[in-house]
Formats: sequence, C-alpha cells, structure tokens
Amino acid sequence: MFAGIDEVDWASMEHAYGPADDVPGLLQGLASADPAEREGALDGMYGAVHHQGDVYACTLACIPFLFELVVDPAVPDRGSVVELLTSIGGIDLDEDEIDEDEAEGAANYAMAAAAVSAGAGVFFALMADDDPGVRVSAPLALATLHGDPARVLTLLCERLAVERDEEVRLALVEAAGRLGLRHRSLTGPIADWLSRLAAEANPPGLRLAALAQLARCAPRSLPGDVVTVVSGLLRQLRSAPGEPGAGEVPEVREDPDGLADPDDCETSETSSCTAAAAHGEPEPAAADAAPVTLVGQVRAPAAEERTGRTAPWAADLLRTLHVGLDDRVAERTALLTDQLRSPDSGQRIDAVRMSSGLIRAWRGSYGELVRLVGEQLASHEPKLADAASHVLEELFCLAAPAADALAARVSADPGAWVKEWASGPPGLGSAVKALARLGDARALPALEAALERPEVPHDVGFAIGYLGAAAEPLAGLLRRRLSEVGLDEGAYDRASPLLAGLTALRAGEAAPEVLRVLRGAPEYRGEWLRTAALRALGSFGPAAHCAVPELRAMIRRPGTAAATEAAEALWAVDGDAGAVLPVLIEGLQAEHARERRSAASALGRLGPLAAVTAPRLRALLLHEELWLRVDAAIALWEVSGRAEESVPVLLAAWEKNRHVRVRVAECLARTGAAGAGSDAVHVLHAELASVRRHNAMDGGYGSHDTHEDEKLLALCRRALLGNTGKGPTT
Repeated sequence: MFAGIDEVDWASMEHAYGPADDVPGLLQGLASADPAEREGALDGMYGAVHHQGDVYACTLACIPFLFELVVDPAVPDRGSVVELLTSIGGIDLDEDEIDEDEAEGAANYAMAAAAVSAGAGVFFALMADDDPGVRVSAPLALATLHGDPARVLTLLCERLAVERDEEVRLALVEAAGRLGLRHRSLTGPIADWLSRLAAEANPPGLRLAALAQLARCAPRSLPGDVVTVVSGLLRQLRSAPGEPGAGEVPEVREDPDGLADPDDCETSETSSCTAAAAHGEPEPAAADAAPVTLVGQVRAPAAEERTGRTAPWAADLLRTLHVGLDDRVAERTALLTDQLRSPDSGQRIDAVRMSSGLIRAWRGSYGELVRLVGEQLASHEPKLADAASHVLEELFCLAAPAADALAARVSADPGAWVKEWASGPPGLGSAVKALARLGDARALPALEAALERPEVPHDVGFAIGYLGAAAEPLAGLLRRRLSEVGLDEGAYDRASPLLAGLTALRAGEAAPEVLRVLRGAPEYRGEWLRTAALRALGSFGPAAHCAVPELRAMIRRPGTAAATEAAEALWAVDGDAGAVLPVLIEGLQAEHARERRSAASALGRLGPLAAVTAPRLRALLLHEELWLRVDAAIALWEVSGRAEESVPVLLAAWEKNRHVRVRVAECLARTGAAGAGSDAVHVLHAELASVRRHNAMDGGYGSHDTHEDEKLLALCRRALLGNTGKGPTT
C-alpha cells in the first residue's frame, strides 16, 4: 500500500495551514489500527487537506492513495474514507458564477471530480462489502460520482432486495433520491420505485425514508394525505420494538431551512450562527472526556443524541422531508404540530428544532405550533426544555401564545435567569429574553436581579428596551449602576448595557451620570463608549440640557465621527439647527461611508430646516456604497419633501439587497406608499404576497431574522394604509 507516496513532492505543495509535507503521515494514519490515530488523521484531512471543502494540489495528490485505502479490506473504518472521497469529488460547479479569482480553485474542483469519478467503479464492489459502514457510504458515493446513473439505480434496487441492515437500506434509498436530483431523466422511474417502497406492505422506517426522498426529488408524487401518513409512521416507529440491525442513517447533507447593514455590528444585540448549530447549546464535556478533534466533536453529540432512541435516524428523514415540502407551510406545520404532541420526548425535541427552521424561513400561521413549543418548557427532559426556550427567544412577538409558559418557566427557575460563559460576559437566559421581547412585565424581577449582579449581563439593556414603559421602575437602578462604573479599560463592557437600557427608557434624569461617562471615556474602546453615551443623551431630549455645553464643545471639532454624533444629540436636546447644520454638512464629506451615513440620517431628522443640503445629498445618490445611497435618498426626501428623485434609488436598493428593505419600508411607512407612486405600492404588495421570509438564508441565519421579517411585514402594511400626499415626517 502507498507505493510511490515518497516520490510525491509533498513539501512543494500547500494545504490550508501551510506546507503539505505532513500529508503522508495523515494518509498512513487513516490505515492505523488505533481508532484515536485514525480519527486524528481524518480530522487532519478535513481540517487542512480538504479544509471547508477546498481542493488543493495536495488534495488531488491524495486521491489515488485514498482509493487504495477503500479497497483494502484490512483497513478499518473505510466508510469514512469513502465519505471523504465523495466530498472531494462531489462538488458541482456553476461555471456561469466563476470569476477570474476563482478560476484556479475551480480547475482543482474539476480535476478532483474527474479523478474520483474515474475511479468510482470500485464502489460497486463495496456495495456488498462485509463492513456495514462501507455499505452505508458506498451508495451515496456511486449516486454522486459514477457516470452511469442507470446502472447505479439498478444496483440500488437489487441491493435493497437482499440487504438486511436497516442503516444500509436507508442509505440505498437516500442514494436513489440523490440520483433523482442529479439526473432528471431518471426522476420518473425513481419516483415510481420510491412510491412502491412507501406502500403499506413495507416497514415504517423504509416507508418514511421513501417519502422523504420523494419529497426531495419528486414532491408532486407524494400522496395527498402525506401528513396523515407520516404521522402514522411516527406512531408505529415509537410503538414498535427496534428492527433488527437498525442503526443511524448517514448524514443528510441538506440544511433544513434554515448583505446586512454593516453598521449594525457594534450596537445591535443580533448574533449570527450557522444553520447547523443546534438549539439548546449542550454543556461542555468534562475535560477528561472531551473529544480532541473536530471530527470527534461532531460525532460525540450526535451519538449522545441518538442514545436510547428506537429509530435514531427518523429525525434526519423528517428534516429531508421538510426540505422537500419546501413552501407547503400548512402541511409542514400540521406535521410538526402532531409531532409535538408525541409521548416520545425524542420526537418532540426534533419537532422543536424543526419548528425553528420552518418559522425562520417561511411566513405562516404558527399560533398553535408556538403554543405547543411553549408546553415543552415544562418538560423534565432538560434538552427539550432548553431547546424550546431557545426557539421562543428568536420569535419575539410570535412567541405570544407561549407567554404564560415562559412566565412560569422564568418564575420556577431563577438560577437560569443569567447564563455564565467560560469566556466572555454573562448573558440573560433564553426564557428571560423571550419573555422580555414580548414586552411582558413578568420579566422584570429577572432583569432587576440581573442588574444587581457584580457583572451585568451584556444584553440586559436590549431586553429592557422591548419592555418599554413597563421597565421604567428599573431606571433608578440603571442610573445607580452606571454611576458605579469605573472609567478604566473595562468601562465599555460594564457601561454599554446600562446605557442601552437608559436609552430605551429615555430616562433623562440619568443625564448627569451619562455625562460623566462621556467626559471620562478611556482611550480603550473610548469611541464606542462615547457613541453609546451620545445616543443616550439624544434619546433624553430636552431633559439632558445639562449636557449642552459639552455637546457644543464636541461639535467644534468638525470632520470627526464624534462631532457628527454630538451634533445629532445636540439637535435632539437643544433643537439648534444653526449650530448643528455646518457640522452635519461637513460629515457628508467624511472619509468613511459610515460617517457619511450618520450625517445624512441626522440631516433627514432636521427635515426642511436642512433643505440647503439637498444638492449634496443628491450627489450621494450615485455613490458606490448601497447603504449610503439609501440613507441619502431618504434624507433628500425628508429635507425636500419630494419623492421623485428618492424613490427609484430606494426601490433599486430594495431589489439589490434584501437586508435594506426594513430601512426603506420605514421610510415608506412614514409617508404612505401612495405618496411614493405605483411602483412602490406594487413592491409592497409583492412583499406581502411572498411566503418566504425576505432574509431567509440557505446555510445560516441570524438570531433576529424572524423579528426583522415580521417588522418588515408590519411596515409594509402600514405604508399601504398610510396617509397620502404627505412627505416624510420625523
């Protein structure tokens, strides 16, 4: 084995982390009799040689040696090597989307696909291998890589008739679904075969797998009563004993449903994560048991999740089914609603997580579904209750049907009001955040307790903002804690959540404490701290009059971000347009687009008093930065009272970048869409008619995506119902 490996000039090649001279050791590690060494080698292959799916020259050089490994029956865990080869050779390229910078990488992908496909014939023999792990991996490899899909389909059907291992049987069905997606000429025959497999004579697991793949490659072939059928199969699976040879299904590679404003990062509580991240963050493993490789870190939680389940593969099949059902929201909701009523906690936790993906990506009527998610908060299974609280945390106003369940959870578990992290500041618990985001005053005791902690949770200020007037009793406590903040290098972390809360409450009585922070901001993160303090003072309005001298001093340093922010605050506090106008005009010429945006938005708030700036704002309508064009267009409309120049810019941005839509809709809601013209009315109606959320992403999501989309829908309705013939108002 590995003949010629020393003749390859590995040192002249590179992988993700530098010279590839360690690759021979990784290849040899894949053949080791030691499971830990094999896992480490596989981790190195995915982590460096095939990093995030990339193909390097050293990746190409590995392919012949990987094939040697998969055909040698003495090598353990060959199924993992088959999966690695499938990943290396199975990337589909869209040549129309490849630019010059990507040409070299695209060539490597093409060579990898050609090399692995050329050797894919070896996978036929592996379909009958003695190792079940190999038999699990080989079908998908053939369906992905072999150039004769009809021959592959024939073999899949033949093998299913003789295969007795449940995990392998499910892999054969999944491979058929992959063939149906990749080779449309075979979709009809594959759909007929899958429909026969879904018939009542077959075991429930196989029927569910067939339905999942039908949804994936031929959704029109699904039975009309698919929800009833699937619900019945789930009942059979949880009532029947495990079938002989049952095991886990291979990884389903589709993500189950799941160009933002660049200035949101510093001030928003929004966080992003990949769609693969599980809700209910599992607790870290003990130090002596923690996996030491990325591969181990992926495998360990999955294995733990499957422990004790009668049909541990059912969740993957259901996710595939949901991907195939796509925009059939009512059917998907009905299926999840039934699943959430299951006596099987495993099925319920799957349903909770899938509910999150459905609601995050699609608009619909989710009242009963959310209520049932809320019921899981009372579960004695910690993972189920935690998953439910994380889902509800992201729903904001849509979590209303679960409000009482959230309040009960918060009241019953004060220990979960704040979550400590191994690194970074503490944060509010999910149930507390969810309740606060509903504006529910029952969150107040938890927020008050959080504010009394030595280290205030970083997100407490945002939670206070959602409570509005109900949180006014906290103003005194916020003010006291802010007065205690030492103005050293840690000042921003300690003061920013307090400033956010005071800003939300417009607590003008705290102006002296905020002014102390503004004056004493340290050098480290001082700019961020001053920004937060200035926003607080601006929110106080005339109640912050004691800060006027400081603000006037700050605007005497024009051309800086601080001067623009101080001018905004001074306008809100003192209303002196003559003092702030020159500063904001200067801000329109700042070097950074962010500062120009800030100045444009501030000028818009001056309205007709800033009419003299219309030519400068008009010039920015052609700027290369989309967000600056949008802010300039809105400001131009506000200072001139005329829509004709601004609306085309706003609607063009609406189509170009979906994340700008909330900003544009806010403007249209202030004026009424009719005042913007028929094109705007048409765009708003089209948005309201769409079933898919405007910011739904494949492969990732933001924690505020659902909230932002619901906000957009409300603004669109308000814009269409607004008064006509009026310009924007502040």
